[in-house]
Order: sequence, then C-alpha cells, then structure tokens
Amino acid sequence: MTPSNEEWSAILLSLKVAVVAVLVMLPPGVACGWLLARRRFPGRSVLDAAIHLPLVLPPVVVGYLLLLSIGRRGWLGGWLFEHFGMDLAFTWKAAAIASTVMGFPLLVRAVRLAIVAVDPRLESAAATLGAGPVRVFLTVTLPLAVPGVLAGIVLAFARSLGEFGATIMVAGNIEGVTRTIPLAIYTEVQTPGGDAGAMRLVLIAIVVSFAALLASELLSRRIARRSGGAA
Repeated sequence: MTPSNEEWSAILLSLKVAVVAVLVMLPPGVACGWLLARRRFPGRSVLDAAIHLPLVLPPVVVGYLLLLSIGRRGWLGGWLFEHFGMDLAFTWKAAAIASTVMGFPLLVRAVRLAIVAVDPRLESAAATLGAGPVRVFLTVTLPLAVPGVLAGIVLAFARSLGEFGATIMVAGNIEGVTRTIPLAIYTEVQTPGGDAGAMRLVLIAIVVSFAALLASELLSRRIARRSGGAA
C-alpha cells in the first residue's frame, strides 16, 4: 500500500530537515573536530564536554532550552522577530535547528577520531615544504580523514532523521509543517487504526537509513581505492 499524502509530507519534510541540518553542522563540525584533535588549549575539556552534552541530556531538555532561546520571547527568537519579523519556533526551521544540535556531537566525534588517525608527520612534511596551515588541512589532513567525515555525516543524518524529543518541544507536531517521520509514527500509533500507516513509515525510515549507510560505505571504499592508486 502506498503512503498517503500526509505520510509523503512527513517523509519529504524529514529528508529536508536532515539535509539542511547536516549542511549547517558540517563546517563547524569539521572545525571543532580538528580543533579537539590537533590543538591543546585551556578549556579544551570544557569545550569537549559542552559539544557532547546533547548526547547525555534528555532530548526534551535540549528542546526546552532551544524553545527558551529561539521562541518569540527568547533572546535570539525575540531579536529576530523584533528586527526581521522572523519566527523560528514551531516551524520546520526549528526542527532543523533541533536536529543540528542533536546530531552535531556525533559528527564532531567522528571527525575528531578520523583526524587523530592521520599521521601528524605527513602534516609536518607538508608544512616543511612551505604549505600554510589552511593548505595543509585542505590538501593533507582532510583528504585522509574523508572516510571518517563521511561516517560522521551519515551518523548525523540518521540522528537528524530520527530526532523526536527535541523536535516536538521546539517545533511541535503540526501536520504538513513540522511533522517529521518520528512524529508521524507517534501520531499514527495514537490514532485508532493507524498501525498500518505507522508500519509503512517505519519501513521507509529503515530503507532511507540503510541507503544512507550503504552509500557512505561505497563512497568511502571508492575514495580509499583512489587514494591507494594515487599513492
């Protein structure tokens, strides 16, 4: 049985939210991963703990804190509404923000581990030949860490796709506006006779997540083969 229009809306919205969240978190995630992997500085442990805090906090706590921040009465949401007439809370943008916050630690952790695995002597050799820090990162560190970065992207995408607690707090469960796949599954389960719809959405979520993992693995192998051939 094909998904209904409401189910398709939830599927497309989930993909949109997850893709936007990954695109938003990717640059700062790579930067933070490199910073934690290659630099020692006062407060490093505090920064590391702050980045990973969403992993140990209940998602509803994260969602409530986001609501206090980006709601119309929040410090950021109030400022945006006052100066630009922009509402973030209870829109799909709020769902994307929640997914970004919840997926960010997974991306940073994967990038950090990938960069730690890169031999620092290769970076030192490139620097000795006259390459600046940015060029060393772009031409040596990042290419060697790409498989780990891809793994982080997939983890963050999957986490964004499955985000529920923070999303329902800051974005609500508005049909066609903020109702993602997890929220749609929750709604179907609470609706008499909605088990079939919930199962369809569950299967679709499994297929999308599996496809993302498979694509990441195939791309990582292709990059590894090219790197080996270039070497």
